[in-house]
Amino acid sequence: MPPRTTDSTPERPDDDRAPSTDPEPEITGEREDGARSDSAPEPGVDQRVAAVRRAADGGRRWRALHLAGCAVLLAVAVTGGAIAVGGVQDRGAGVDAMSAAGALSPGDLARGDLDAGIASLQKHLRAQPKDYGSWATLGVAYVEQARTKGDPSRYPQAQRALKRSLGLEPGNDQALAGQAALAAARHDFPGALTHADRALKQNPYNERALCTRIDALVELGRYDDAAKAADTADDRRPGIPVFTRYAYVHELRGDVRTAREALERALSSAHAPADVAYVATALGQLAWNQGEYKTALGHYARALAADDAYLPALEGRARAQAASGDRKAAVRGLEQVVARFPLPGPLVALGELYEDRGADGDRAKAGDQYALVDAWTALARAGGANTDLETALAAADHGDKKEALRAARAEWDRRHSVHTADALAWALHVNGRDEEALPYARRATATGYRNAVFLYHRGVIERATGDERGARSHLKAALDLNPGFSPLGAREARTALKDLEGNR
Repeated sequence: MPPRTTDSTPERPDDDRAPSTDPEPEITGEREDGARSDSAPEPGVDQRVAAVRRAADGGRRWRALHLAGCAVLLAVAVTGGAIAVGGVQDRGAGVDAMSAAGALSPGDLARGDLDAGIASLQKHLRAQPKDYGSWATLGVAYVEQARTKGDPSRYPQAQRALKRSLGLEPGNDQALAGQAALAAARHDFPGALTHADRALKQNPYNERALCTRIDALVELGRYDDAAKAADTADDRRPGIPVFTRYAYVHELRGDVRTAREALERALSSAHAPADVAYVATALGQLAWNQGEYKTALGHYARALAADDAYLPALEGRARAQAASGDRKAAVRGLEQVVARFPLPGPLVALGELYEDRGADGDRAKAGDQYALVDAWTALARAGGANTDLETALAAADHGDKKEALRAARAEWDRRHSVHTADALAWALHVNGRDEEALPYARRATATGYRNAVFLYHRGVIERATGDERGARSHLKAALDLNPGFSPLGAREARTALKDLEGNR
């Protein structure tokens, strides 16, 4: 997604030098300059959404006038935490106030009331500022808050907390694992792997480090290494976080049966509502990828029974409804999702549903969704996150094609995953460079990963290069696998396949 509108340089997530020696931690609310400190109250969802929409309007004015006014708007929005980059908060049981160091773990925070847990940590650290374990936990909690509440302004705060922990106790595995999670959240996957390895050298059983190591290897496209890392994590710390990653590694290698078994194993051990919602949603996504819409809807129903506000399940249900032909319910569901968190995936899906419906005003509505993707990207970058993959995917079909190619190339230079291969292939295609695109399209489908979008992209590129046989094979495979993979893409795949069959 689109051009950078701020030239500010984010803090490096891998800088673990000793923190400043301020006498008190910066957890006292709003500062005199009006900026938020670590305990400032979270903005409401409406405030976050309004800021993204204001940024979209500002971005349009900036492009029209060639001015940098939007950069100021983005800086204000990020300072206020008004940005959406992650999913929705997992809601579970409340977290009791901390009474001693180590009384609250990162896992407890993730499964409980995150805001209450953070407030408890802040209160504890005012009284015990040398508690390195609680500083590490606070840093991890901020990373989780950024993910679940869409607030990457928390990333610099997480970094400061983790540096404070390492300054108090150099090399402690909790803070190193937190640094790994922070680097992964910012899409610095080489950094995430380095920090995870350092944490595991200190403590081979650190669950967060084991899981982040799998994530980093997956995102770097090192799938054989990721499979080994998943096996190691399963031996050392079996549980929901490891089971879900183990499943994804196998899905990426085309082993859907093992992926499903691992997720079912995870679901059987899930008790907290947040865990049930998370794992059931993963099962729904796996089923949807295979075109099993009725099964997917059943899993999403179970997720929403555990947490009726869980946005990934609401989004997944809407996509399954659209694929099943219930467009009205799908539009209503995605409108509900983007009204709370305007994230790129649901924004593009809703825009495409509007385009496919084609009623009066729908094209303008679709354009509004794509403009919000641009705003999200600018805000996320201002928060220190790398968004080149999201940029490439959205801009290729609904934005600046040259920017899509720039972003795809930049991401490919950083990592060679199937997702970056597909993004680069498609960006090259929309820029008319199909011969160059074909090797990347082949690479995207080489692991056996059953993804209809990848197959569709490869088929279109093969057709453009004159390989009609390959085009027929892969377009048919995409539609056989998941005939409702995209409102616009599936329609275009059917049209292309019909033309190819007519030419035989």
